[in-house]
Order: sequence, then structure tokens, then C-alpha cells
Amino acid sequence: MLALLAAGTTPEEPVRVLTHRRSLSAAEFGTVRPFHGNLADAASLYGACDGVDTVVHLASQIGGDPASLRRVNERGTEALLAEAARAGVRRVLYLSTTAVYRDGVHRNLTECQPDLVPGSETSRTRLAAERAVLAAGGVVIRPHLVYGTGDTWVVPALVDLLGRVPHWIDGGRARMSAIAVEDLARPIAALARQSWGPVPGGLVYHASHPEPITIRELATLVCGALGRPLPAGEITMERARRLLEGVGSVSWGRRLSLMAVEHRYESSRLWRRTGCDPGPGLAARFPGHVPWYRELLLPSGVSVEAAG
Repeated sequence: MLALLAAGTTPEEPVRVLTHRRSLSAAEFGTVRPFHGNLADAASLYGACDGVDTVVHLASQIGGDPASLRRVNERGTEALLAEAARAGVRRVLYLSTTAVYRDGVHRNLTECQPDLVPGSETSRTRLAAERAVLAAGGVVIRPHLVYGTGDTWVVPALVDLLGRVPHWIDGGRARMSAIAVEDLARPIAALARQSWGPVPGGLVYHASHPEPITIRELATLVCGALGRPLPAGEITMERARRLLEGVGSVSWGRRLSLMAVEHRYESSRLWRRTGCDPGPGLAARFPGHVPWYRELLLPSGVSVEAAG
């Protein structure tokens, strides 16, 4: 939202935010106008797209029972697209994920190379949403790891994994495509503001920083920010799997893959199309988001020094 505001909005061309949680004040957010609705309730979306040129669809349910995932991610997207079509919206952008691909080693894959075989109900319903958007001539953006303020999955999942497997898995050498949330926002805002018209059949863009990160780099920054000890010693992926056998109901296989198997995606098409700068990368961006992660992950009242 802030990136859209920075791209240039006016009282005559405001950003409208579909929200089901709380009211957004125009005084607080400038030219933002709230619209109360819910993807799980198609009737509540009526009028949400009236007078709107571009819909930027960023909402997804992550986790939960299959019925609610289908209701929000799949049928909710279809309902939003129907409302957009009724209102004459010219352009729809949808934020998805590379988790719609078959899991495994991915090295510098382009948008057309991977098999679309999602491994979870969350990703299956997001793929269904993608297909509806693309069939409507919309654009899909697929990042891999997104870190920064608002992240409740990437760094928390890494911290949880390190708590259970406090070792470098295969040396922490696996390279990953990643992007800071503010650097992802800029090209999305640029696509929303560009003057191109509808694209028959739709387009897909990967969205990652050109320089991949290693899990060792990310874990070192996270441990330093949270006052946690660094992993000790090196173990194999197979050994890590054995350590996690029978631990809770979390899909550890998927988390291990995301944190210890190469996942790199070619994203130059997005940066060329938008003309945006992909930003300075992990080492420069992460410190700005440390307050978010400390508040989210440290027990109340525990200082970083004491936690170490």
C-alpha cells in the first residue's frame, strides 16, 4: 500500500483497500480509502471495484482446514474477479508463491520451466487462484522467500527449525532466492501503475533479488538479531530428517527443503519490465526489520543481550 502511495496517488485517484479486520483512516493513510468486505463472503465484495482501474490482490489464507482454504483462496479469488469484471477493471495483479511448483532442487528456473505440482492444500488453492487470474488476463507475481516487517512465516520457521535442529544442514550452503518486503512492493506498484492494457492469457513473473542468499547468511543475521547461538557443527539432510521424526504435526519435510535445498529463480524479466531497482539485498535490508522480528519472536521483556 505504501509503495502505491509512493508511486503517486491523488484524492481524485485514491488507493482503495479491501479490509475485513479494521477501519483504515484517510487521515492516517492519506489517499487510502477503506472498503469493508471479505473474500469468504462474495456478497460483501459488491461495489469494491467500482471506479477501480487496477486490482492488486495480495490476500491469501496460509494454513487452516481445506474447506476454508478453498473458500478464501480459490472461491474468494473467483468472486473478486467476477466483481472486477462487472465493474470494468482493466488489470488484475495477484501475489502468489513459488510453492506452487513441485518441490525439489531448483536452479535459476524461469517462469515457464517448473512443474506446477504444489505440495500443500494452501499452495494448491493458491495455484487455483492463479489459474483464475491468468484466465481473466491478469498477471501473477511469484516470490520465493519474502522477509521483513509483517513476515510471520520465513524467519519464524527458520527459528523453529534451528531450535529443533541446531546444526548447519549440509553446511548451510543452500542458496535461495529471497526479497525484502519493501523491494517486492515496488515492482508490484509499478505494474499497477503502468499503462499497458490487458494481456491475453496472462503473464507470470518471478520476484526475487538477483543475488541469492545462503541459509547460513540468513541464519547468522537472525541469530545475531535475536541473541541466539549459531548452529553448531554440520549434519546431513537425512540426519536432520531423522531428528525431526515424530515431532509435532508440522510439515517438516517441506520446511527442511525450503531451508536446506537450493531454490533459485530467474527474476530478471520483472526488473526489466518495471524498471525498478531490486534493492541492496539481505545484508543491507535485514537490520531495518530487526525490531519486527524481536517483537514477534522474543519473549516479552527479554533483551537481546540476556537472550544470548
